[in-house]
Amino acid sequence: MAIKLIALDLDGTTLNDDRVISRRNREALSRAAEKGVNIVIATGRPFSALPEDVFELDAVRYVLTSNGASITDLKENSTFYENCLSPLAVERSVELLRAHDYVVECFVKGTAYIDREYFETVKKTGSSIRNIDYILKTRNPVDDIYGFMLSHKNEIENININFEDISEKPVMREKLKTLPETTITSSFKHNLEIGGATTSKAEALSQMGRLLGIEQSEMMAIGDSPNDMAMLLASGMPVAVGNAEEEVKAIARYVAPSNHEDGVADAVEKFVLND
Repeated sequence: MAIKLIALDLDGTTLNDDRVISRRNREALSRAAEKGVNIVIATGRPFSALPEDVFELDAVRYVLTSNGASITDLKENSTFYENCLSPLAVERSVELLRAHDYVVECFVKGTAYIDREYFETVKKTGSSIRNIDYILKTRNPVDDIYGFMLSHKNEIENININFEDISEKPVMREKLKTLPETTITSSFKHNLEIGGATTSKAEALSQMGRLLGIEQSEMMAIGDSPNDMAMLLASGMPVAVGNAEEEVKAIARYVAPSNHEDGVADAVEKFVLND
């Protein structure tokens, strides 16, 4: 069956190690769009943290952000789908996280918020497990991240927990699994993410299918991390890039070259453009 929609993760997949979309990837996606294929970004990032490269791709109209908690139509400049955490899930998450000392963020209405103390520490020391410029450009500091979360408990798309010591991650994952009405996933080795009970890239992609009249068997999804797995499993052509986690590769029908070797272009050329 012909591919009518391509769902693309960003970090570690469509973006290369320089955090940009390569020329070959751009050209392949543009050629696919010219054939009538829908190009959809599906990322764990909130809308405000999307790289400029996404907006420069004329082929992209729809973006699924915060692991599928929101869908935005770039042409209409409107958000037409939201799937946030329940107030109860936020309250229980805050109760649990307050008992630990982790770097916690939350995404509200497409914007990422982080505790001011950590933000200022990163700004002063230039030290973090993540890209410093990315944190300073995309995170908005608030005085009390937990108080902020509770005051916005009806509109939180995602809660992000970052681990300086990843040996603590498995233990915390088990604790997070006890939270009601939540989904626990991860987008890179040093984090865990709390989403709503039915929030996922796969669920958001099914919404896109209904909107566009496209069966999920007619979709190709490309990713690298655990938060991409549901999306890959729900697509007719699941693709992992070469740098993907082993569990992601295990469910893929095709493993493309790495994100820094134009893996997205390789898959699009092979299965959509038939080069």
